[in-house]
Amino acid sequence: SKHKMDSEKAIVTEETIKIVNKAINNKKRVCAVGTTSMRAIESSVSSNGRLNEFDGWTNKFIFPPHDFSIANCMITNFHMPKSTLMMMAAAFAGYDFLMEAYEEAIKEKYKFYTYGDAMLII
Repeated sequence: SKHKMDSEKAIVTEETIKIVNKAINNKKRVCAVGTTSMRAIESSVSSNGRLNEFDGWTNKFIFPPHDFSIANCMITNFHMPKSTLMMMAAAFAGYDFLMEAYEEAIKEKYKFYTYGDAMLII
């Protein structure tokens, strides 16, 4: 991609690794709470699909199509149109499904952006 993302500080602790990898081993859901968490997870995944410790900066740009490695659900806000955060949500949910959710949110007068309503994508 030609787009350059701003870097975000991310920390994935040993405690988090144990919890997440145990969930993966037991075939449980792993839910990323927010786009920063998703970027941290996707920046610290090993080649065998397990979470590794991470303490650093990530500028990972997640956009469709993207094969998510660990999280199989995500909680996120209704983001601004054409934003990189909306692109990540579209990569996770699928573009058409996300657009249907946005249409419903507009119809029902949900609040958008950082302090607005959120959605759980499964």
